[in-house]
Amino acid sequence: MQESLLIFFCLAITLHNLEEALWLPQWSQQPSKFQRAVSTNEFHFAVLVITSLAYLSAFSYFYFPESILVKWVFIGFLGSMILNAIFPHLLATIVMKRYAPGLLTGVLLNIPINSLILYRMFMDELISLKETVFSTIIVGPILILVIPLLFRIGKRVFPAY
Repeated sequence: MQESLLIFFCLAITLHNLEEALWLPQWSQQPSKFQRAVSTNEFHFAVLVITSLAYLSAFSYFYFPESILVKWVFIGFLGSMILNAIFPHLLATIVMKRYAPGLLTGVLLNIPINSLILYRMFMDELISLKETVFSTIIVGPILILVIPLLFRIGKRVFPAY
């Protein structure tokens, strides 16, 4: 796998999470079934940890490409971020008829970059469709379950002023 593709993954998820960090806490204050209200501090803590985990998955794959577990975590992150652009960002924007922070970078960066990485990995016979689906089904829900926990930790460690 080309090193530049891993860097593009890190850049895409960083810009996506930065977009969310800037606008999602305020956006979440309006009633919605897509997002509970979250303070800036708790959201920033959670997004920093998730971004760090994404970097850790990419760099771990770069240094340990032969590790099945490392590969599955990385491709699970790729697949999860593709799905994340659609559910909840695109869906929330359509249903709520207002822009959901993260949609632009999700659609313009995460979907194409992560799809390209997965495509290259398929073409290089590094992964199979079965591995990608399995990894995404495992990593995605883990990330979804970890986020509320990170919000609670962020709220305790960095209370709102």
